[in-house]
Amino acid sequence: MLKRTLQSARRVLCPGLRFLSHADGIEDRSRLTDHASLYVHWPYCLRRCTYCNFNKYISRENNEPVMAECLQREAASLLKLSQVSRITSVFFGGGTPSLAHPSTIAALLETLSRHASLAGDAEVTLEVNPTPVGTSKLEDYRRAGVNRFSIGVQSLQDDDLKVLGRDHTSLQALQTLDRARSLCPGRVSVDVMFGRPGQSVESWEKELSQLLRVCDDHVSLYQLTLERGTQLFRQVERGEATLPGEGATAEMYRRARAILHQRGFLQYEVSNFARNKAVSHHNMSYWQGRQYIGVGPGAHGRFVVAGQGGDVREARTQTLEPNVWIWEVQQRGHGTRRRIKLDHLELLEEVLVMGMRMTEGISHKHWALFSPQLGLRDVFGTSLDVQDFLKSRRLILDHRGLRCSREGLALLDSMLPALLVELEGRVRVSGHARGQTTPAATSPRQR
Repeated sequence: MLKRTLQSARRVLCPGLRFLSHADGIEDRSRLTDHASLYVHWPYCLRRCTYCNFNKYISRENNEPVMAECLQREAASLLKLSQVSRITSVFFGGGTPSLAHPSTIAALLETLSRHASLAGDAEVTLEVNPTPVGTSKLEDYRRAGVNRFSIGVQSLQDDDLKVLGRDHTSLQALQTLDRARSLCPGRVSVDVMFGRPGQSVESWEKELSQLLRVCDDHVSLYQLTLERGTQLFRQVERGEATLPGEGATAEMYRRARAILHQRGFLQYEVSNFARNKAVSHHNMSYWQGRQYIGVGPGAHGRFVVAGQGGDVREARTQTLEPNVWIWEVQQRGHGTRRRIKLDHLELLEEVLVMGMRMTEGISHKHWALFSPQLGLRDVFGTSLDVQDFLKSRRLILDHRGLRCSREGLALLDSMLPALLVELEGRVRVSGHARGQTTPAATSPRQR
């Protein structure tokens, strides 16, 4: 039920935008072309968690100086290729970016400031692994320009942390959280995972309540997903570990939402909760269809390329393997492996999928920026499937726009296929072609 929907939060796609003439959207159009958020991927970890299939590598040598240099060079190159003049947020993810030296973070932020305006109030987030090493560098990261921390707590049960292959203890997580809150009060996010092997609904409820007594104003919930090729996948296949059933994980999610609500947290997206307006502005930019630039091995980006005319965004994917990526950046300034010009249907599909993740859904005005000829009611108003969703109060289509009800948000994954089929059928009538892929320059691996 929630599996694919929650999983997609980790593989965030950002809508490619093609703006057509629309009087109400002139200001938004300008901002969405000139402004962008920026994601930096640090690919290295000390070890691989048992459940993880992300793009990460165990470095056998200290190549941080060359990695830092290439991250700066690629950021500068991509900013020059784009029409971006203002960076609204920066997010350092991975991998384990808290393995990077604070000077690497400072140098990259300085590079961004030289090539674009880095807003004074820009949110700069760093993912932190809550180990003693990560905790010891928090103050230096703060001095380097980081003003928000995302702490990968995952669990407060030490036995579960061992099963997940994490290299921290629950005590170390709490110590990291306490230190981060002292440095960035109100701007510390906690990642916590449910649906873990052997976990019960009752133990999850108790654990979450314990965490909320000490956490800050932002919580991200993730259901553990079993990924083929991971160590945990093999353990489950061999019967060495057992995950809770779908009914149990659905109840965990339901109870978590209730507990968070009682503690003053408002749900603003499928997996994310905030109080005191402490939403993640960087992630909101994804869900709201803002431009973003992806820097680092395997990073993804969506932005309008300068000098090509029009406002069609490109989806760009950087080379995955760090050593090959480094070679490409040294040769031509960036490691873009694939470029795709997004067509009308593709951008609307992404706008729909990402926008419906938010509790506020998609407003009519927002949708009109992407589809001025076909409004939300034109696309979904006469759909039999959508009528069923409306009658069952899973979906709401009214003067505000299209959104899930509180109950429907937990069932979003089951509704999206029908919504996408309806969208494709309506848009196909217009005869828009699919986007085209443009290969980047050859690398040693491609040869």
